[in-house]
Amino acid sequence: MASRQLGTLYRELQRAFDARPTDLKKCGALLAQLKVSCRFVVIPGDIVPNDSKVGLIQTGLLIPAAEANLQDLVVSRDILEIGAFCSIRAKDVPSFDRYFSQLQTFYTDFRSGLPKKSLPVAHSLHRSVLPPSKREFPVRGLNLIRLLTQNKIADFHTTLESLPLPADEISANPYIAHPVNLERWLMEGSYSKVWNAREEAPAEEYKFFVDSLMGTIRNEIASCEESAYDSLPLKDAATLLFFTSQSDLLRFAQQRGWQLDLTAGLVEFARKNDEQTEIPKQKLIAANLGYARELEQIV
Repeated sequence: MASRQLGTLYRELQRAFDARPTDLKKCGALLAQLKVSCRFVVIPGDIVPNDSKVGLIQTGLLIPAAEANLQDLVVSRDILEIGAFCSIRAKDVPSFDRYFSQLQTFYTDFRSGLPKKSLPVAHSLHRSVLPPSKREFPVRGLNLIRLLTQNKIADFHTTLESLPLPADEISANPYIAHPVNLERWLMEGSYSKVWNAREEAPAEEYKFFVDSLMGTIRNEIASCEESAYDSLPLKDAATLLFFTSQSDLLRFAQQRGWQLDLTAGLVEFARKNDEQTEIPKQKLIAANLGYARELEQIV
């Protein structure tokens, strides 16, 4: 197992992460210490010095080796998962992406049920099998929603198909069923269901990505409103845009450049000057009559 220093830092990280609210500042500091000072644990990130990266590679856990100590692997995976959740709570999506990439090795190469014939001989003889992690599918689900928010639909389906879950168990897993439902509702245009899904999120971190999706949806709806209406009552505009407070609507309207008439309770949309295109009616009529005469001659 890792050193006493590792155990102390690890327990402090768990306490800071489990605190309500999460002590993100302390978590960040502890993760930074674990990256640099701990011999057995590897965390990817921007602040790892070049010389420490060499040390991490030499320990064998930057890309975990098959013969690595089982308990060290469990601790490494747990810290990476905490880092992934802290990234979402800090609204740092690129950081979450890096943590998830590192976790992929732990989730695929060291899970039970992996056929030994699919591994090199050395790995099949000595590979450790990690116990299941309670955070694995919450992290995988967050990654699926991340792909949705970035409009990477093809990657979403590829990732979904590669999950270690039978197809008939996906709907029974709330962490995976949630992003699957979101994707279906987005394709259907059922935006009200996407909005309601925020309150049905299986974990608090999911709400961050649902809010991001709603931002995209609101902009699409706003563009349609600008094309379809000259003005709308404030109450109706708030309902269409899924705003629960007038202050949120007013802030959004200012960002879109809409004119607000609070006395009349109206929002007036900024309409672009549409160029009038004259239809050449006489030429079209003459062309159609010419086609008709030619058809009569053929018959």
